[in-house]
Order: sequence, then structure tokens, then C-alpha cells
Amino acid sequence: MKDFIAYLIKNLVDQPDAVDVQIFDGQQGTILEVRVSPADVAKVVGRQGRTIKSLRTLAMTVGARFGRRVRLELIQ
Repeated sequence: MKDFIAYLIKNLVDQPDAVDVQIFDGQQGTILEVRVSPADVAKVVGRQGRTIKSLRTLAMTVGARFGRRVRLELIQ
């Protein structure tokens, strides 16, 4: 799942080397923390948050296949 989300985000941004995805497993589910360069934050968020919302939906769908609740967070 980490590689899939990293692949999607690296194709969205101008600086793919600055993308860092970390996974933390907790009791309530899995948290995906995504870090990008400050210049690329707007591209990941998208207009009115549509891009980040779509990425969160994809992450939740992939997590559901594994029986886990997944939350995607963009860390600035």
C-alpha cells in the first residue's frame, strides 16, 4: 500500500524525490503520513481539496481489501 500511494503522489508533483510516505499501525487503524516539498503541497491538495480527497478514498479502498481502516494525512 505504501508503494502504491507513493507512486501516485510522485506522479502528481514536480519534485518526486522529496516525497516521503510513512506508515504507522495503531489500534484504530493505519495512518499514512505523506510529506512533500512545500512547493508541491498545492498540487497534492488540488482545487477545493479534490485531489487529496481522491487519494484518501483510494487509500481507504486499498485498506479495506486488507481489512484495515486507513487514514491518509498530508504533513507540511
